[in-house]
Amino acid sequence: MTPFPLTWLYVPGDRPPIVAKALAAGADVVVVDLEDAVAPDRKEYARAATAELLSEPQPGVPVHVRVNALDTPWATDDLRTLAPLPGVAGLRLPKVTSAEEVVAVAEEHNSLPLYALLETALGIERAFAIAVAHPSLHGIALGEADLRADLGVRDDAGLDWSRSRVIVAARAADLPPPPQSVHPDIRDLEGLAASCAHGRALGFLGRAAIHPRQLPVIESAFLPSEQEIEQAETVVKAAMAEEGAQALPTGQFIDAAVVLAAQRTLSLARRT
Repeated sequence: MTPFPLTWLYVPGDRPPIVAKALAAGADVVVVDLEDAVAPDRKEYARAATAELLSEPQPGVPVHVRVNALDTPWATDDLRTLAPLPGVAGLRLPKVTSAEEVVAVAEEHNSLPLYALLETALGIERAFAIAVAHPSLHGIALGEADLRADLGVRDDAGLDWSRSRVIVAARAADLPPPPQSVHPDIRDLEGLAASCAHGRALGFLGRAAIHPRQLPVIESAFLPSEQEIEQAETVVKAAMAEEGAQALPTGQFIDAAVVLAAQRTLSLARRT
């Protein structure tokens, strides 16, 4: 996986031809979904089809699996069937509400990267405890559709506090910045771009997608601009020339934190 994945393409596990297309769509990570995208009477087929696909390592793009929620009757079989497979690069756990849930999965399936999705008020309240639950946890993210319903939020701005809470929890736990949740209207690319710009301003890095046409919009929104790259290069050069806090000719004051942010910008620009 690229050190800075920006696009996470979700595909339904019960539609193998769609999964095959997704693997060649150019996403940084493909997420085979066994949960929301699959009807109850298709759960077993989706699991079997996904197990067949991931019985061998997947060249190129890493493949994650979003299993069913841990309190459902399908979750145990999902984990037992899929966690040992060589083609599974990570497991995404939906509707996590406690650190204990993460620990239980991690101890049963040690060394496999786990990602916790926080989709309820309780999950948000426990965001930091979940983020530091186990070394196998490699990231946290929001599931905004379920969270919106749980909170009774109608306006998108009503989710901003929860978004910031998860971003802060991830940073405090020394995890990567979370990717944004999906933009559900696959035709609304202008709205997607605007939403990505807002998410980037909050501190998200990258975004989940549900259609390949969303991928270039997301990548463009989260890659640094030429101006940002030039500014970062100026900061890094100034820091290399002289130790300690200082001001650039533009008047911008730089210290160690500013230099670190500039180095991250340049690393992101070089991700390809």
